[in-house]
Amino acid sequence: MGDNTLIVALACSDCKRRNYSTTKNKQTHKEKLELKKYCRWCKTHTFHKETK
Repeated sequence: MGDNTLIVALACSDCKRRNYSTTKNKQTHKEKLELKKYCRWCKTHTFHKETK
């Protein structure tokens, strides 16, 4: 990967489990990612936020 891309983990905003990992460009997206994804422990679609 390039120098500007990072692999970030996405954690469920309800149960706080890390369910997904994705990449982001740290120069074009300086704020934290927040995506609506399916959580298999909550069994519903919830917002997942970027964690360390």
